[in-house]
Amino acid sequence: MAKTATAYKEKMKELSVLSLICSCFYPETRNKLVCEFEDMEVKPINKRASGQAFEVILKPQSPVSDAVHSLPSPPKRDISLEDIQKKLEAADERRRSQEAQVLRALAEKRDHERDVLMKAMEENSNFSKMAEEKLQMKMDQIKENREAHLAAMMERLQEKEKHAAVVRRNKEIREELTA
Repeated sequence: MAKTATAYKEKMKELSVLSLICSCFYPETRNKLVCEFEDMEVKPINKRASGQAFEVILKPQSPVSDAVHSLPSPPKRDISLEDIQKKLEAADERRRSQEAQVLRALAEKRDHERDVLMKAMEENSNFSKMAEEKLQMKMDQIKENREAHLAAMMERLQEKEKHAAVVRRNKEIREELTA
């Protein structure tokens, strides 16, 4: 079919040149067969305003033309048992190589996943330690502040007790002097 299409394109190029030459010599249009080739007929159709029109009729392929256009197949060579064995061994080697490559890729992927998991666990552990240290520091600061606050309250209480004792003693002295 490809041969027919190629031949058709070539004949159409030739036909346009042939048509131009024929129109110079024979200006009147003819409805009879313009050209006949091996595998096609070309007939003119009524002239159009835009130019000429043709009808191309492809003839069915004949068995003779198939024999002419067919290419001989390359001679088959005898394949020995050794050649078959070599091909089978090569195919087996390719299969093993491909399997090894797939296994390597899976191992690398598994190692990468393990590394990512270890890194995530390490980061989580570090975060937990940092949070615990921060909390411990905060608790220590709260404890120190509480102790300082209690110490200040105790000191004020002692000062008040001293002042109350002084006031009581002064009151007793006044009462003794007035009595």
